[in-house]
Amino acid sequence: MKHSEILVCDQTIREGMQYRGLVFTYEERLKILEFQESLGVDISQVAYPSAHESEKDALRLLKNEAYNKKYKIRIAGLGRSIEKDVDHIAETGAVEVHLHSVMKKRPLNRQSFDDSIKPLEKVIRYARSRIDDPCIAVSMLDIGMADPDLLKETAAFLTHDMRIDLLTLPDTSGIMAPNLLYGRIRDIVSSLKGSGARIGVHCHNDMGMATANTVVGAVAGASLIEVSALGIGERNGIGDLFLVCSALKKQGYQINLKTENIEKFRDYYEFVNRLVSEKTGSGLLNYNTPFFGNAIHTHVAGTHGVVAYGLRQGEECILNVLCGKHLVAKFLNSNNISYDNKYLPIIVKRIKDRSAEQGRRILKEDVLDIVRMVSSK
Repeated sequence: MKHSEILVCDQTIREGMQYRGLVFTYEERLKILEFQESLGVDISQVAYPSAHESEKDALRLLKNEAYNKKYKIRIAGLGRSIEKDVDHIAETGAVEVHLHSVMKKRPLNRQSFDDSIKPLEKVIRYARSRIDDPCIAVSMLDIGMADPDLLKETAAFLTHDMRIDLLTLPDTSGIMAPNLLYGRIRDIVSSLKGSGARIGVHCHNDMGMATANTVVGAVAGASLIEVSALGIGERNGIGDLFLVCSALKKQGYQINLKTENIEKFRDYYEFVNRLVSEKTGSGLLNYNTPFFGNAIHTHVAGTHGVVAYGLRQGEECILNVLCGKHLVAKFLNSNNISYDNKYLPIIVKRIKDRSAEQGRRILKEDVLDIVRMVSSK
């Protein structure tokens, strides 16, 4: 089944700077942008210009770099929904203007609606007067806390009346379970049919559900996803770039991101992880990291991991009381351990026995010892 195209906004550079203790240099941002371009990311949110002159410089320089190298990726700056922040973005020459607005948790009535839309209307009109043909995105913080009816009416005004290009519905507080987020996104998207604006999702990971929430947000009708490499971001982070896009592409969604380029993605994730490790003292990639951790290549009880990926020289295969002949043979061959195939059933039994007796996994030196003993008889 084919679905409509989904745009990918990689916020590794901007949102990633909100990960604890993490600060990127310009050169590091440039390298991340190169990865994003080569992997087919649609939009990169690269800076928060109102925070500091260095952020404004980063937006200007990265925008110019992308232009000079004829990158396809769109370069965006983020600001509050106030005129001063629009000025900061405009002064860099950027035309991709992403603004966020905090929605009050108040019931929908004439006063709450006016209080919500009037500041937004003013700043959107100002942005259009300040920048030629801007792409305007508004992020409404946040759908898990604000009144649903007020959100819906404000969203309708922004997309139908103000005709903004992108409207993001973020679970900024990270409090929504997937079923709740699905219902909220579907409800708002359904009410906005015919507006022409793309509806986006941005999910925080406070309950460990950001990646799942981003996927179901797209399934609910969102056509823009905001994610990052390794899910880095404020507090516990946001949805993971690779995992979200892989899950959606497998369901038939049209996404430009080259998830099939595993080696380039691994390089991207290892580069980001190295920066995180150097600057915070603790990396994010580990043995059990989904897809990029080594655990995906091993399986203690059978061979589906081994069959799917094979064992290359030096890769780890775990042997214990649950292993079988196929897995043991893979281990022996990948570690260049010579054995007579007729002894394989005995070798397997000795490995299982030793694992059960000692209550631990069996290491390479154990296997060598077992093979020597079996072969000498």
